[in-house]
Amino acid sequence: MFDNILIANRGEIACRIIRTARAMGVRCVAVYSDADARALHVDMADEAVHIGGPAPRDSYLRGDVIIQAALDTGAQAIHPGYGFLSENPDFVDAVTAAGLVFIGPSASAIRAMGLKDAAKALMHDAGVPVVPGYHGADQDPAHLAGAADAIGYPVLIKAVAGGGGKGMRLVNTPADFMDALESARGEAATAFGNDTVLVEKYITKPRHIEVQVFGDGVDAVHLFERDCSLQRRHQKVIEEAPAPGMSDTMRAVMGQAAVRAARAIGYAGAGTVEFIVDGSDGLRTDGFWFMEMNTRLQVEHPVTEAITGVDLVEWQLRVAAGEGLPLRQQDLAITGHAFEARLYAEDVPAGFLPATGRLTHLRFPDAARSDSGVRAGDEISPWYDPMIAKIITHGASRAIALKRLETALAATEVAGAVTNLAFLGALTRDAAFATGDMDTGLIERSITSLTADADVTGRELAAAAACAIGLDSLSDPLAGFSLTGPVWQDVSLIHGSDPLDLRIAVTGPTRAVVAVGTTEFSVDSDDGGFRVAGGRISARCIAGHVHLFGATPRVFVLPDPLSRQGALGIGADVVLAPMPGLVKAVFVKAGDIVDKGARLVVLEAMKMEHTLVAARAGCIAEVLVQPAAQVAAGTPLVQLEDEGEG
Repeated sequence: MFDNILIANRGEIACRIIRTARAMGVRCVAVYSDADARALHVDMADEAVHIGGPAPRDSYLRGDVIIQAALDTGAQAIHPGYGFLSENPDFVDAVTAAGLVFIGPSASAIRAMGLKDAAKALMHDAGVPVVPGYHGADQDPAHLAGAADAIGYPVLIKAVAGGGGKGMRLVNTPADFMDALESARGEAATAFGNDTVLVEKYITKPRHIEVQVFGDGVDAVHLFERDCSLQRRHQKVIEEAPAPGMSDTMRAVMGQAAVRAARAIGYAGAGTVEFIVDGSDGLRTDGFWFMEMNTRLQVEHPVTEAITGVDLVEWQLRVAAGEGLPLRQQDLAITGHAFEARLYAEDVPAGFLPATGRLTHLRFPDAARSDSGVRAGDEISPWYDPMIAKIITHGASRAIALKRLETALAATEVAGAVTNLAFLGALTRDAAFATGDMDTGLIERSITSLTADADVTGRELAAAAACAIGLDSLSDPLAGFSLTGPVWQDVSLIHGSDPLDLRIAVTGPTRAVVAVGTTEFSVDSDDGGFRVAGGRISARCIAGHVHLFGATPRVFVLPDPLSRQGALGIGADVVLAPMPGLVKAVFVKAGDIVDKGARLVVLEAMKMEHTLVAARAGCIAEVLVQPAAQVAAGTPLVQLEDEGEG
């Protein structure tokens, strides 16, 4: 076994690897960028090495600097985590050439699965079913359109070097094909430097089911499947294992196909074989097809660990150190059910836009596994993926595990950044998901109900008012005492854009009465929260905001009576950056006439590209940014002439 390893990653996965390595007695070296100098993974490691600026290309993608850091610190092996360099075969070659061990598959295995079209051809030859489609070298648009006609609509255009939904377009009719092809190619070229695409049959009720495999370079086993069908923008939101409705026969057939895939490339380490499954008529052994193989540890690996009792990071270290597979296929079994929810800093109603902010308060429930790379006080920066944590629950049955997930999410407390916490909670209560009747389109179909903002209740307003006046911190034993009866005071709050005027009377050191309209609520302070009408509401007052936590998190603003809202100096005709990011492209110049919906600017933030469009037709008055500019949230980008001009 290794004595010392370097982790070529950051955040949650770096912390996850350190925990297992430390339990095995292995010393860990972390690397960090300027943005991560005070990060949790840096504090957890035995040693940390600075590797460059905040942009990934200046730090976490600098393979030569990372390898030198490993050599300088006496590390014997490098664990890549996931993302960044984890699936870069050139980096693997360089690690090996430096006399170090890469904790993962060989460069040849990564190359074999690196391009979707070549991987599909390889899997077809290995007897693994693949989706009907065109994966050829002829990229002439007319030829691709003809292939789409032969496959039959709807079809999916996918970048061969793609991932995370980039370079992917769904096309329902032949008339839409050429525009979709141009869009997919443009995005693929920007994201991957490769605009080659493939065309596949689109499954009308698709489920995304993947199989966890593990190999030692000679043999391989599978550790059963995960269902990752709950997705938004082609990215996973909640994963579970095992897959609902999976029969023993179907599981065996899919598992064997995944193992054949791993054996075909002499796979070593943890990997995932992803399948698209037709869920229109139950799960059938003739209704699943290979999509791609991820040659690394997956973000959702904890659900597999929960149902198998296997620590996949421990297995990675053991196999990389020269051991064979720790268990045989017949030794592996499923126990219970598990879920993982990905908690992100993102604005769901705004289209899942990544968010930033300083985490002024962060608390995870004790009854669930919480994998995180941040702490209270840390900042969610624009440079990296905005994941805050993964919340994982396990139970004897799917229903129990799901109820535990709902409870765990309600007990998770985050302040300082906009998150998807309420959205995740709504998903756990979705009727279709609760029965296992889902596919990759569930979120898109149900987005209105999943993001509906329930009315604020009187109980919540009472707790917010009590928190606003600091009822939980009153220490005077005579607080609220009056010979003439309760002394009422006004409390002003803002929820969204709605001003709220409440009245409160303190009746004791920990008690108050709050008048919400004509209804009065008795409130008692209760260790970080308040008891109102027989129930407890967790609440915190932080930096002029009252945060209520629970199944439906709420945020109220405490208005400053001395402040006055000044004019912003920006009209409705100015396009603003919705988040901090890098300007990748500008499509217009002063004097251009644009239609409503015309592309104006592409902004890159949190590894995603966001196209900003014109809200109305008009003339471009001024372009206020240039490509390659790093902008803050709210920065003016493009201004249209006032509609009254001209």
